[in-house]
Amino acid sequence: MTDLRKLIIVIKGGGEMASAVAWRLYRANLQNILMLETANPLAVRREVSFCEAVHDGRMAVEGIEAVRVQDLADTHLAWEQGHIAVAADPHWHLAAKIRPDLVVDAILAKRNLGTRMQDGKLVIGLGPGFRAGEDVHMVIETNRGHDLGRIITAGAAAPNTGIPGTIGGFAEERVLRAPIDGKFTTRLSIGDHVEEDDIVGFVQETKILAKISGVIRGLIRSETPVTSGLKIGDVDPRGQQQYCYTISDKARAIAGSVLEALLRVYN
Repeated sequence: MTDLRKLIIVIKGGGEMASAVAWRLYRANLQNILMLETANPLAVRREVSFCEAVHDGRMAVEGIEAVRVQDLADTHLAWEQGHIAVAADPHWHLAAKIRPDLVVDAILAKRNLGTRMQDGKLVIGLGPGFRAGEDVHMVIETNRGHDLGRIITAGAAAPNTGIPGTIGGFAEERVLRAPIDGKFTTRLSIGDHVEEDDIVGFVQETKILAKISGVIRGLIRSETPVTSGLKIGDVDPRGQQQYCYTISDKARAIAGSVLEALLRVYN
């Protein structure tokens, strides 16, 4: 049998879903994990996203710490020290050098940006944009509902609806979007409470108003350049501040499915 603890895992992306996958695999003692991100990650749920290590050098999510690395030597050192490795490597050069056993495309771009079955011994795509049996071995359904987390071995996930999942009776209303192109600025932080019509921030001189009352569960960094329509934050109407700092139910479901998919092949 394969010693699962020796498997090398590459995760493309470092946002909320990618981080939930890394967290679940790490907790299952699959700890040789390298996450590949852009040079300026745009995670909204930054308190539960390992990609923040690209900005700050390190990031902890529910007790698991990731550190930024530059090359393979740094990566192996991070693993020896018990950390998840995160690299700013948007073209995935390190993935080709490290010869992974598992590759998970968790970018959630709603389209395939170049992932192929040949990238690893097992290649998994999250959400729409992939076809199991063609460009990846398996696809995980990411759409909320009865099939959330379903492992697809032939075909594709449900098409992108463009409609955010409903939380506390609200869907699109809870999402904060850039009204125009420009630089986003804010004085608020994740975990702050807002009331309906409060000013959350600005893009240039244009105000961004909260459409509902609740807790700011996610918010991109201030001073970030944005484009019109870009998701820059979300307000959780449940008002529970602790939810800002823990992995969501959806992310846990998807992460559990990735672990199951791996075990189907390697166990």
